[in-house]
Amino acid sequence: MQPKHEVAHILREQWPAIEESLKNKTLNGWQVRTLSALGKCRTQKLGGHIDGCTSCLKLRISYNSCRNRRCPKCQGNEREAWIEAREKELLPIGYFHTVFTLPSELNSLCMRYPALMYNCLFDAAWDTINTFSKDEKHLGATTGMVSILHTWGQQMTLHPHLHCIIPGGGLTKEGSWKHSKTKGNYLFPVRALSKVYRAKYFECLRTQSCFKKEWVVYTKKPISGAPSAVEYLGRYTHKVAISNHRITAIDKINDTVTFKYKDYKTHENKKFLQLSSMEFIRRFALHILPEGFVRIRHYGILSSTAKVKAIDLIRKQLPALKTLITKTNAEPYNPLQCPCCKKETMIRLLDFDLRGPPTNWKVRALTILQNLKTNN
Repeated sequence: MQPKHEVAHILREQWPAIEESLKNKTLNGWQVRTLSALGKCRTQKLGGHIDGCTSCLKLRISYNSCRNRRCPKCQGNEREAWIEAREKELLPIGYFHTVFTLPSELNSLCMRYPALMYNCLFDAAWDTINTFSKDEKHLGATTGMVSILHTWGQQMTLHPHLHCIIPGGGLTKEGSWKHSKTKGNYLFPVRALSKVYRAKYFECLRTQSCFKKEWVVYTKKPISGAPSAVEYLGRYTHKVAISNHRITAIDKINDTVTFKYKDYKTHENKKFLQLSSMEFIRRFALHILPEGFVRIRHYGILSSTAKVKAIDLIRKQLPALKTLITKTNAEPYNPLQCPCCKKETMIRLLDFDLRGPPTNWKVRALTILQNLKTNN
């Protein structure tokens, strides 16, 4: 079901104010360029294309997507493709979901130097896990990690943290798989992880005022089996600061936006927050990462350079992986499937720019389809 309200609606309505925010440096150029792409997504401004079914001659006209990784409308198919790729790499073991969080005292530095601060977060998290995994006291092997950076909380305020999926074991120097010594009850001691993580972070960044504060590493109980790991991975990889479905009202008269959120402190699943339209946009823009920044990273035996060899080696030592049944909220959109006959026979026939489709587009498109059917 299509949401009634979208982030794009707010951006288009507030565009003059967004341009003014660029002039007064409330927003930077990269943020405004990104917001511009999101506002134009699937509108006439990006042009479009006409598809046709070679089976039943059904025509479909569509506006182009922005394909921006921060767009709430463009992440569904990307998420499914990412999950499918990760399914092929999963091992028949338990996985741990671990979260590394930065204290709020560093938020001002994160806003000013996001690339530096977030790179240090990735480095410190992996250095911590790698240190514990190679320690004979805890594991004595090299493990792996998939890390996904999130910078937001439920109210879109700045809350930088890494969601990490870590296998419950690792490879020894001799190439043997070694299960976690904790028998699957936990990954490594959480308090010890937190202290080492804080120290590792300050190897990159020294801020004495923050060194006194407790840092948070949160580890969930092991995720049972590969299918659950896929669900966890997919849930966190292609999220954006807020989905369109969470926006409940856009009040153009009073210039406000209302959205629902979960309150984890009171365990209430449905609260509502009303913000001015520009405050909503400001918070959304906080989570637009620097240009070219990689927010999903793979380490150790799951890194791009090691995983093919490592996964093959581990699978030879462990039981075969059962058929995966990945849980998804909805079927991904299939551009090849005809909405009429349901066959995967849709092909691209014509493209058009922001001026719109040509006046005789139906005749031209049908002629192309009929010629294809005749030739086949």
